[in-house]
Amino acid sequence: MTITFDNLTLTQGEFTLRADLQIEEGHKIALLGPSGGGKSTLLSALAGFIAPTTGRILWNGDDISQTIPAKRPVTLLFQDHNLFPHLSVAQNIGLGLRPNLRLSANEHQIVAEALARVGLDGQGDKHPAQLSGGQQQRVAIARALLRDKPILLLDEPFAALGPALKHEMLDLVAEIVDAANATLLMVTHQPEDALWISDQTVLIADGEAHAPQDTKTLMADPPAVLRAYLGT
Repeated sequence: MTITFDNLTLTQGEFTLRADLQIEEGHKIALLGPSGGGKSTLLSALAGFIAPTTGRILWNGDDISQTIPAKRPVTLLFQDHNLFPHLSVAQNIGLGLRPNLRLSANEHQIVAEALARVGLDGQGDKHPAQLSGGQQQRVAIARALLRDKPILLLDEPFAALGPALKHEMLDLVAEIVDAANATLLMVTHQPEDALWISDQTVLIADGEAHAPQDTKTLMADPPAVLRAYLGT
């Protein structure tokens, strides 16, 4: 299952991002580059929230450029979790199965198992405000897990966490992605995060998303634009 950005251009105001590249199934991809370079823009286009100006987005050869977000093979996880404060933890996770929350007994069990998998066993009756920031991230990850989509998009969801908790969350994401043979695209400003979780990196700079490169190789000998960004 391949993601293809086919001669894609995305325009927002005076900013234009170009992307002409492929991402193969099962890779964990970091999107790295200067602030305002278009990393989140590319994720939003893949998720269906920004329409291409020109070009196409293909999934396994099928054009999904005009497919509504709910019908795309994508789960997008934001930095602010997008948890509903008036719903319990279990209900927030249950939204990943049924938006109307009319869950069967078996689906309630699936929610409970998802909670246990992210280390929140027995916390389902609590509300998000009763959880720490790291626990709220785990709830969001559990919900994303239940959506069972082949592409997981992370838009800096762990930027506000300390290094130890961030690495714990990245390891959890990697475990989930590997178990599902899913494809991960993660926006980050931190090269150490890219090295921690990703096997490939897409450099986004100067209005262009470059083809994926091996992360360790790229970091060992970064091009000039990446050296300037990293301050090396």
